[in-house]
Amino acid sequence: MDYTSLANRFWNDGYLVLEDFFEGDKMDYLNKLVLDHFGMKPEWEHTDEFLEKAATEVVPWFPYREGVTDFDLVDHDERFQKLTEAILGVGWDNLYCMAMFSKAGTKGQAWHQDCPPENSKQFNLNRLVYTHDITPEIGGETIVLPGSHKMGELSAGEPHEDLKDQVTLYPKRGTLVILHGHSWHRVLPIKGEFRVSTNFRAIPKGTPEDITDIAVYRNMRYRFSTNEVLEDRV
Repeated sequence: MDYTSLANRFWNDGYLVLEDFFEGDKMDYLNKLVLDHFGMKPEWEHTDEFLEKAATEVVPWFPYREGVTDFDLVDHDERFQKLTEAILGVGWDNLYCMAMFSKAGTKGQAWHQDCPPENSKQFNLNRLVYTHDITPEIGGETIVLPGSHKMGELSAGEPHEDLKDQVTLYPKRGTLVILHGHSWHRVLPIKGEFRVSTNFRAIPKGTPEDITDIAVYRNMRYRFSTNEVLEDRV
């Protein structure tokens, strides 16, 4: 695997897609683990204001915080570690592992940046692992705007509208998607029974651990630790 070439592609586009990166049996095991945790109708964990304004309906789970270490199957993978270092450099660190569940008929995730983009050197890295196929029938496709990690603040506007030059991703079981935290991205509504992905977030050396506490949406900036809208955007 040419890690340098892959890192260069990432820094050019702000994202990277690697199909069949993880073995199917490992993905099946983790997918069942996530579904057993959530069930089919988990309760929302965000406020009604956030759900309405962010047009985002995802339920998170942080397995390591509960002592669930099965996700080491991914996290300790040598290729996974080497590719992360090629992108972030020596001294990078794990931030947290977050499994994300979306129910049937929900909105997905509106356009957003995972952290404020004012400082280009401080960001999170999303390392998204897909434990089942994402298809047009299931919905929940990931959409990203290539190069937007270099474009500064996400433009204000309608939370779910199509943007020129956006790219739609259909990750299959075992796919790894690496996404810069400043990249503009969203997830389409869920048509099937459920949608699952697991985000192994990482940060470059010297980045604050609360880097993802504030997210940028097209209609607001939101702080998760205090459940408050910091800025309305129009």
